[in-house]
Amino acid sequence: MANNKTTETISSVKDFVNAVKDPVKKTDSLAIIDLMQSATGFEAKMWGPSIIGFGSYHYVYESGREGDMPIVAFSPRSSGLVFYVSLKLEERESLLSELGKHKTEKGCIHVKKLEDIKLTVLKKMIQATVKNRKSLK
Repeated sequence: MANNKTTETISSVKDFVNAVKDPVKKTDSLAIIDLMQSATGFEAKMWGPSIIGFGSYHYVYESGREGDMPIVAFSPRSSGLVFYVSLKLEERESLLSELGKHKTEKGCIHVKKLEDIKLTVLKKMIQATVKNRKSLK
């Protein structure tokens, strides 16, 4: 069975963020780290080469595949910021309608820059994801 490509690493979050060339993405990334640490109570860790995650959970699929993933995460990509949150369907639709300018793809939320969205709504999404993960244990 294939191993997960995205695993927690010992790479430095600080070094990763400092290597972000776009000054807006760098500043936004630092603000997101503060927000996610505050909302989750978890320290930032690198997951794979480009995802900054907070906390972790273990999953097992019916197929037998299993692994660990961050509870919430984000990545500063060339196209913008990508958020990895897991919301219940009814929460997701309601919160996305309040978030601001964004796009969705699979389970990800894409934004160009933080000033395009409401941080209070992003914080609610983060907190809801943590609550949802705890309820699954």
